[in-house]
Amino acid sequence: MRESKRYLLVKGHVGDIERAILDFIGVLGMSRAGLGWIKRGQDTAVIAVNREAVDSVRASFAVWPKDLRVSRVSGTLKGLGK
Repeated sequence: MRESKRYLLVKGHVGDIERAILDFIGVLGMSRAGLGWIKRGQDTAVIAVNREAVDSVRASFAVWPKDLRVSRVSGTLKGLGK
């Protein structure tokens, strides 16, 4: 069975995304989240995570001391761009 993914548009320091998730939900949680990089920019990134892990990933960005925030969440990349 294929995992159902959600795409997140994240704004902030892109280099801190993996560390924020790893510090909050740990190695096993990061494995369950199935983090995938779609597009990286200077201050924005598009990441793909497992549908069940969206709340945990958003929470990890909220407790991270530096500014990381999720601007949009979508089930498709086309819907994320609108």
